[in-house]
Amino acid sequence: MINFAQARNDMVQKQLVARGIRDPKVLSALGEVPRHLFVDESLRDEAYDDNPLPIGEGQTISQPYMVAIMTELLGLRDSDRVLEIGTGSGYQAAVLSCICQWVYTIERFPFLSERARRITSVCNYRNISFRVADGTQGWPEEAPFDGIIVTAGAPRIPKTLVAQLAPGGRLIIPVGNRFSQTLKRFTRRDDGDTIESFTGCRFVDLVGEHGWSPSFFSEWQH
Repeated sequence: MINFAQARNDMVQKQLVARGIRDPKVLSALGEVPRHLFVDESLRDEAYDDNPLPIGEGQTISQPYMVAIMTELLGLRDSDRVLEIGTGSGYQAAVLSCICQWVYTIERFPFLSERARRITSVCNYRNISFRVADGTQGWPEEAPFDGIIVTAGAPRIPKTLVAQLAPGGRLIIPVGNRFSQTLKRFTRRDDGDTIESFTGCRFVDLVGEHGWSPSFFSEWQH
C-alpha cells in the first residue's frame, strides 16, 4: 500500500523544489492537496509521478511541476480572486483555493465539472465556484479577476480574458499550435501591458469561440 503523504512530500522535494519552485505558499498547497483523490482509482499509485494522467473526455490532470509553475507565476495574495479556465479534475482549483480568497472555475464538459465539484467538496475546499460553459468567454459577471489561469493550449491570448483582468492582474496561458506551446504571462499595467514567455509545454486544446474551433477538429479528423 503506497504511503500517499510520503509520496506527496517526495513530489514536492524532488519535482518542485529541485526544479526551482520557491513560493512557500505554492509548495505548501501542493504538499497539502491529496492529488491521488483527483485521479481514477486505478491510477492512484501514479498520482504523484512526474507526468500528466488521463481523467476522461480526452482531458488530463497536469504534471505536478506544471501546476506548480503556473500557480507560482500568478503571484497570488490571500485576498485575490482567480478565474480558472479548464476545471478538468479539479486539482488545480483545489491548489489555488489554498492560496487565494476565491476560485471561479469553468469547464466545458459537464461530467468533469460535476466530478470536480464532488471531490473538492469531499476534501472540504469550500471557496470554489463552478460553471459549465465556453471558458474562452470568461466569467464576466464576477470580473474583474486578480489572476486568470488557462489550463489548455490556445492559438492566441483571448482578448475576452484580458478584458476581465483587474489592474495589475496576471493571466497565465499556454500559447502556440495544437502540438506545442509556450507558457506566457500577460500582466495588465497602467503604464503598458506586458507579456513574458517562460517554459515550453504541451496542453490539451482550448476549445471555444476565442480558442480553437470545434469544427476545426471534426474537419481535421476527416
